[in-house]
Amino acid sequence: MGGVTRFSANLGFLWTELTLPDAIRAAAKAGFEAVECHWPYDTDPALVKAALDETGLPMLALNTVRGDGNGLSALAGRETEARAAIDQAVDYAVAIGAHNIHVMAGFASGEAAHRAFLSSLDYALARVAGNGITLLIEPLNRFDAPGYFLQTADQAAEIIAQINDPNLKLMFDCYHLQIMQGDLSRLLQSMLPIIGHIQIAAVPSRAEPDEGELDYRHILKHIQDIGYKGFIGAEYHPRGSTEAGLGWRRGLGG
Repeated sequence: MGGVTRFSANLGFLWTELTLPDAIRAAAKAGFEAVECHWPYDTDPALVKAALDETGLPMLALNTVRGDGNGLSALAGRETEARAAIDQAVDYAVAIGAHNIHVMAGFASGEAAHRAFLSSLDYALARVAGNGITLLIEPLNRFDAPGYFLQTADQAAEIIAQINDPNLKLMFDCYHLQIMQGDLSRLLQSMLPIIGHIQIAAVPSRAEPDEGELDYRHILKHIQDIGYKGFIGAEYHPRGSTEAGLGWRRGLGG
């Protein structure tokens, strides 16, 4: 492999038995070079920032809240809640120095949902302007998240083209997009100009990325070969303890 792949630990799934600050410390001890999370809002941001400063790890991303589903930003008629969720995410991201915010769309479909999502993203882009924060949108597969508004990379690319703002990017989760579209090598190459972050997990188990139908030795080499320079997010459900499953990194260039 032409270089060392830099892995980020997704603390929404890894070290979940620990507090978020202690999970950050555990990730650093285990050799990860970055962290990301899902919903950190129950933790004092000052404690998270202190753990990040102590370890030197960047916090790559956090999510807007789920609401009563999988996000609020594409739900027509709930724009006030969606904007409050965006405000909450931006304030927290600024407080801890997070690089990206994943704006969760929610369970919705149709033209009204599309318009609501565009409106939410416009609002979020105005909120992050000047803060050095990029927004991410992520397609989720229809089996794990049936009815989720955003399901394919092509749909995300259309939205990104419509918005036409360099601070809006695609979260390319190999697990979800293998299930929904497959042909990941070509899909990664075609989407590269709009990819803001890449995540991995085994398919179909969503366990450590050393089993199943995807050969991540090939995928990660391809990601390097096409010129992606960012981190690779380890967003998987460990088969046992987090520590017991970390051997996958040795075979994948980490």
